[in-house]
Amino acid sequence: MNEANPTTLAFYITTPHPCSYLENREAVTLFADPEVNINTQQYSKLISYGFRRSGTHIYRPRCPQCDACIPIRIPVNDFKPNRNQKRVLKANADIQIITKPAKFSEEHFELYRLYISTRHAGGGMDDPAPDKYSEFLISPWIDTVFYEFRLDDELVAVAVADQLAVGLSAVYTFFHPNHSNRSLGTFSILKEIELAQQQGLDYLYLGYWVQNCDKMSYKTNFQSYETLIGSQWVKNQT
Repeated sequence: MNEANPTTLAFYITTPHPCSYLENREAVTLFADPEVNINTQQYSKLISYGFRRSGTHIYRPRCPQCDACIPIRIPVNDFKPNRNQKRVLKANADIQIITKPAKFSEEHFELYRLYISTRHAGGGMDDPAPDKYSEFLISPWIDTVFYEFRLDDELVAVAVADQLAVGLSAVYTFFHPNHSNRSLGTFSILKEIELAQQQGLDYLYLGYWVQNCDKMSYKTNFQSYETLIGSQWVKNQT
């Protein structure tokens, strides 16, 4: 594969396809050349421009008549948990977090299958195969970490994050539906913020926020977040 040069990297645009976030909408996606070898520094630059990865593919929404998908990140050193987030941290103080390398684990995969079947049934990800699971979460050109969340010996959640030059990028989180009362999705973000702080990093990237998409609304609960407007990251407080 060719080595990437950020100034000459080629991009390709898809034909319109159904939008994953808003009903009755069509989306267009911009992809970086998949034949080019990307490294951590280059991906860190691309993510600061609003790109994201799914497996080995680097993409950004590029819909001609819609800009609803807004890149969002948390400056971790400015973050202060609110009252509810403090309750979530306290309620999950009995959970142990273990760092694991980015490789296939049958235990992780079974939890992922359970999560998808209960939380995203009918969403096109039902009954995933092990190879598709690995292709979705793992890429050979980025340092990815699997954070296990264990209650005693039980695996209750897994948070997948990429190590960037100046931050962490939250790739995906899945958890056991029997523990939904623990707000494990919120807890995982709070712990990823802590982990980024401990590593001396500046940001936790959360992908895209879509204002009129309920499943994206949680991302603006982490104050004060920043959104990419045009070419500038803008601090938001609500």
